[in-house]
Amino acid sequence: MSTTPGGKTTTVPDGEICDYIDDTFRKDTPEEYVRQTIEKRLVNEHKYKREQIKIEFGLRLGSRHPRADIVVFPESSHTFTQGDIWLIVECKSEVVEQGNKKDGVDQLKSYMSACPNCEWGMWTNGKYKEVLRKEQEKGKYVFREYNDIPPADGSVDDIDRPKRNKLKKAYEDNLVMVFKTCHNHVYITDGLQKQLAFFELLKLIFCKTLDEQNVGQPLEFYATSQERASPDGQLTVKNRVKQIFEKVKRRFPQIFGSNDEIELLPRSLSWIVTELQPYSLLETHVDVKGKAYEELVGANLRGDRGEFFTPRNIMQMAVKMINPKPDEKVCDPACGTGGFLIMAMTHVVEKLKHEAEKDFGKPESAWKDTERDNFRDKIKEIAQSNFYGFDINPDLVKATKMNMVMNNDGSGNIYRNDSLLPPHEWAWELKQQLAQALHIDSGNISNAHNIGFFDVVVTNPPFGSRIPIKGGHILEQFNLGYIWRNARYTVNNQTGWTVSSDFQSSVPPEQLFIERCLQFLKPGGRLAIVLPDSILSNPSLVYVRHWLTRKARILASVDLPVDTFQPGNGTQTSVLIIQKKTEKEIQVEQGTGKIRPYNVFMTMVERVGHDKRGNTIFQRDDHGNEIWVSQGSSINKTDTTAKAATRTRIIDDQSREVPGLFAEWKKQEGLPW
Repeated sequence: MSTTPGGKTTTVPDGEICDYIDDTFRKDTPEEYVRQTIEKRLVNEHKYKREQIKIEFGLRLGSRHPRADIVVFPESSHTFTQGDIWLIVECKSEVVEQGNKKDGVDQLKSYMSACPNCEWGMWTNGKYKEVLRKEQEKGKYVFREYNDIPPADGSVDDIDRPKRNKLKKAYEDNLVMVFKTCHNHVYITDGLQKQLAFFELLKLIFCKTLDEQNVGQPLEFYATSQERASPDGQLTVKNRVKQIFEKVKRRFPQIFGSNDEIELLPRSLSWIVTELQPYSLLETHVDVKGKAYEELVGANLRGDRGEFFTPRNIMQMAVKMINPKPDEKVCDPACGTGGFLIMAMTHVVEKLKHEAEKDFGKPESAWKDTERDNFRDKIKEIAQSNFYGFDINPDLVKATKMNMVMNNDGSGNIYRNDSLLPPHEWAWELKQQLAQALHIDSGNISNAHNIGFFDVVVTNPPFGSRIPIKGGHILEQFNLGYIWRNARYTVNNQTGWTVSSDFQSSVPPEQLFIERCLQFLKPGGRLAIVLPDSILSNPSLVYVRHWLTRKARILASVDLPVDTFQPGNGTQTSVLIIQKKTEKEIQVEQGTGKIRPYNVFMTMVERVGHDKRGNTIFQRDDHGNEIWVSQGSSINKTDTTAKAATRTRIIDDQSREVPGLFAEWKKQEGLPW
């Protein structure tokens, strides 16, 4: 167990959690999960102070004494009595359907009526919310629906039409909840299949992102409370968003056709706009929006070609180990949702920010607007020139481009392509675009021997015997596409393997992807790849290991637990870090018949932060109680700028420790990258 300096630890009994606001231990129930999410949103997004918020606050309603889930007092309040309450939140479990909320909303209204100064109330089950503002009209209370509760400064105007400088960064799981809620709303309200519902939501996310990028102009991606409440207002919102989508189509013709339209019903569209409009998708931390987006994509676009998307912590581990630099070109030839590319880009951006802070002589928070603009221009330039992705699934290509757009606009170099096809069979348009981006002649993209374009490749290829690769026109590109036999070398009479002239009947794709990744690399280039352990241990695949050790150095092998890709896939996997040998190095070793000896970094990760059902697991003490870290620690905190005291659980994830250990090992081995 470890904490940062000044931090304290405590343990929480199994089945309980530590409340985000008052540190009380409470039963870990679905309803409590919703409440904790709302508490974090009140503090991190709406900027209320913890001192203003009370949990399970007792009310007096005649002879009844109910407890309100969350109440918020004005910042100036000192007595914290029922008469001072300004906002009440009632939380229900996600299983409470929106159609069954009437009783809960009526209960909320009764609570608000019993508190004379209570102006705002919210009912939520985590998936849906209803916000009410209490007003007096002719001596009676009336309740009007609003899009959201106001921020701590009480500004109501920003609820209906937020200003660019008032957009909020999303925190932790809040954006996951927003994306899922919006998708489910489309799926249910518009009657679309899940995949179609996803792409309709995708259009709106594009609109939202482009609207944020239109600096200098007022935001147009909004719906007021009054607009959302009436059919005419809903049509007004749809027409306004339609104008943004026309700009989106012109900006991204490779994603949307000129005839594409937003197909959502006006009432559905206006509802989704109100859910998305408070947030800044551009400014929200990459980990937060990446997790939200990839969970949404994974739930709707996962195919049947061995596509099991890599957990974010494993991607982060692999990227930190491979350590891409700002001037290096990075590729993922099986990019899926773009997670590895986003991680690599984020890694490079952090390096650039560190360099910029040294150049400017001050932290990012103190930069001038011109300095910030120059930095963003540099990031955009690198994102558009140094990051490349291929995937065979056209839906995933679209999804990846969106992911890249939300993260520094690197969408231009994501292509639909079967990475295992012979390069002369790649689409003419693809080769033209790729050649232009790489500043090469497209005629040189002709075979497997002249595609070494990249400094770094990081990937999790599809794997499994259910999707074998057959056909001589594909297999002939690869040494591993042929049958290998035991034979004797002519040098030093050593026993080994030689390749025959006969094709294998079929080859699992991950084997060919190893070779294709090396073909994509420049000499000396680096590869981080997720592979099933059978390649590393199966006696029948000795020839694969023989070939690999002669073409590259295996610098690291990280053994992952069987739960890594659960739920969904229980294949035992490892992450390999590989460096491609130069032709000179290969020739020297062939001439001597010996591979130059070198050390290999090897480690085993036993816990990756979730179990086989996908549930998060946390560190526990010797008695089985969860360990919580209190104030002074930033462990597992997305927003490291939050200074208020709180407690948080420590995710039981050993993969976080691996990059640091590997970095120390590299220093000892004299590896400069």
